[in-house]
Amino acid sequence: MPQHEPSTLLSTVEIIHWLALAFMALVYTIRLFWLFSFRGTKDRQPPGNLKQSTPMKGAIYSLGNVAMPWAMESTRRGWLFYLSFVIFHLGVVAGISLAFLSSLDRSLLEIPAVSTVMMVMLGAAFAVGVGRIIRRIVTPYLRLISSPDDYFSVILLTVWFLVGVFAQAYIAGKLDNEMFLVVYLLNTSFFLVYVPFSKISHYLYYPFARFWIGRTLGHRGSFPYSRG
Repeated sequence: MPQHEPSTLLSTVEIIHWLALAFMALVYTIRLFWLFSFRGTKDRQPPGNLKQSTPMKGAIYSLGNVAMPWAMESTRRGWLFYLSFVIFHLGVVAGISLAFLSSLDRSLLEIPAVSTVMMVMLGAAFAVGVGRIIRRIVTPYLRLISSPDDYFSVILLTVWFLVGVFAQAYIAGKLDNEMFLVVYLLNTSFFLVYVPFSKISHYLYYPFARFWIGRTLGHRGSFPYSRG
């Protein structure tokens, strides 16, 4: 197994990385307290068919909707787009895992099978990211609704995937330049500070939005959908 003794530069960058994580956790904690400070409202409409659905059934179904491409017309008819969505977000999971395991348990990332899977996931996510950048530029209606933050976020995230491939290759002993990991961790640290104030923070609000939508429609007896 390849072993790399971290230099002073890499050790310093790792400290910056954990400080950035602490900052992100603080911002999210404040936001969560703010979100939970609002009283949950009750639907004024009488309950629908409780034999068909309940608020809790609707909420659970709504939260799991992202993993049910058959439940939405856009993903049911656009399975390739849904597949790219899955690959992109698996790349995010791989990237986050790489960032933290490189400090916590680098030996795990040095296992050949793990190293290969990580590089494939990050490489595939990079390819999807390039496609998303092109799609956002060439599609008229996407250009219309896109803000500078949209372009900046997707470009930076796509670069992050690519640098992650090289950082993982360094950890696996396939490259001999520590700067790949240094740049990757600096990139990750920037993300940890930037994400809470960008549109990427949608994942924080997703569970709340899906829960309340599902709860409301479940109360009305129209969620989950029924055939017939």
